[in-house]
Amino acid sequence: MLYGLLNLSFWGYVVATLILTHITIIGVTIYLHRYQAHRGLELHPLLSHFFRFWLWLTTGMVTKEWAAIHRKHHAKCETAEDPHSPQVKGLKKVLWEGAELYQEEAKNQETLERYGQGTPDDWLERNIYTRHSAKGIVLMLLIDLLLFGIPGITIWALQMAWIPFHAAGVINGIGHYWGYRNFECKDAARNIFPWAFWIGGEELHNNHHTFATSAKFSVKWWEFDIGWGYIKLFSLLKLAKVKRLPPKVKIVPNKTCVDIETVKAIITGRFQVMSHYSTEVLLPVLQAEKQKAGKAADNLFKKAKSLLIRDNNLINQKNRQQLTHLLEKNETLRLVYQQGLKLQEIWARGTATQRELLEALQTWCKQAEAAGIESLRNFASHIKGYTLATE
Repeated sequence: MLYGLLNLSFWGYVVATLILTHITIIGVTIYLHRYQAHRGLELHPLLSHFFRFWLWLTTGMVTKEWAAIHRKHHAKCETAEDPHSPQVKGLKKVLWEGAELYQEEAKNQETLERYGQGTPDDWLERNIYTRHSAKGIVLMLLIDLLLFGIPGITIWALQMAWIPFHAAGVINGIGHYWGYRNFECKDAARNIFPWAFWIGGEELHNNHHTFATSAKFSVKWWEFDIGWGYIKLFSLLKLAKVKRLPPKVKIVPNKTCVDIETVKAIITGRFQVMSHYSTEVLLPVLQAEKQKAGKAADNLFKKAKSLLIRDNNLINQKNRQQLTHLLEKNETLRLVYQQGLKLQEIWARGTATQRELLEALQTWCKQAEAAGIESLRNFASHIKGYTLATE
């Protein structure tokens, strides 16, 4: 029994560890995250309970605690009330002590009551999973010892460290500190890597924070979300039902007027619209103005790309002053930057009627076309054809 009932080779133990930890990651991303916290999909009761049981064995996490803390993270992101923002607490703190931050917030009853609604509250949850959360990981140790023998201790230790490091540390830390951004959401979330399989698709964190209730995290054709692959498989097996996906905006050829469909498209797909505005207007104008200014103005244009497209809440005071100086010195950049802000103001008018929004968008297009900037005029022409695409 030294090497357990399975008596595997060295590489057999490695493969077994990867499979076991992978199941745990999939349980976190599909069951805890996309299903329980955000309701982006529904799971069949059998699959839902399998993941709940598995996570009890491999993490000891309580569904209500996890969902509540994560929902609060979205509601209070990058503020002092965010349970684990590296922008507030520092990357080192969140990366290496993410599990401790989770445990600390789990003691906050106000968080659990306010943000933990709708999570499991059956007999098993109350009397087994919540009441004896630590006993699951002890049972997992016994199972690992029985199956793998002495190497099972190492396998168990890796299982116990997997989620605290990758989910609590890497996703909550690096995912708000380093990587690329497809969309300028209001917080600092970033996509760590476009081919997201090591931690279940959670690497696409900017996409998730932009479309928080979507069951699918990938949005670009070149991005891969393995969690979505499993959801598609479960859907084919009638074990899952997708409820929400990211909105898609398309352009109808030869459409030359702004109508209610245009308004719906730019409001629902506002993040895609602003992404298009950045790539089709802001950045081309920036490149042209930088070339005209020459080498002597390099310092003026320092960090200009990120400053022009970033949400103002994410820019510190020093960089805000730099942006102000740049816009004061360059009228063309100031004009396209202000037009971008005016476009955002349209969907920020929460109490406006459809007619008022339609008139505001029509006015915006007329101003853009009259500005005398080719890329801005072309964008105004394109936006008239915007409509929501159906899956």
